[in-house]
Amino acid sequence: MSEQGEQQEQQEPDQGQVPPGGPVLGGPALGRLLQDLASEMHLLGHGFAGASGLHTTDVQALLAIMRAAPEPGGSGSGGITPGRLGEELGLSSGAVTAVLDRLERAGHIRRGRDAADRRLVLVHYLPGAGRMAAEWFAPVARRTETVRAEFTPAEIAAVARFLGRITGELADLRRDR
Repeated sequence: MSEQGEQQEQQEPDQGQVPPGGPVLGGPALGRLLQDLASEMHLLGHGFAGASGLHTTDVQALLAIMRAAPEPGGSGSGGITPGRLGEELGLSSGAVTAVLDRLERAGHIRRGRDAADRRLVLVHYLPGAGRMAAEWFAPVARRTETVRAEFTPAEIAAVARFLGRITGELADLRRDR
């Protein structure tokens, strides 16, 4: 191999590292970085599931239930209906019932009637479930904050806008299939 080829090979980033000038936008490097991020998040979720005695589907359900919780100081009771949860996770009603039964037995959620419409069942996560997840993912949050601090607010805003848009597009694609 030529000296120039060796230098070029040595300068190529390792998997998961961004080249000094940033990823090649629109190129395969960006797609690879997104795949790597998704894979690491998926593996962290598997680890949490195993440590918590849950199925990975249970963790996805718990996250969806937690996202449906009202914002602090917000109005509404929050919660998610079993039907909406099934739509979000792509599960049958029987599978949703099994997931909710496991999460309820494990002390992560409760099911109850909506105060405004008693016919409607809403699922809420319990504070203990949030504490367990917060404890498990605290190192993730610390590392995320360390990396975030390396970027300007404008850069973070651009990354957040990109991630929000791509997540929305992929969610639409999944629902349309």
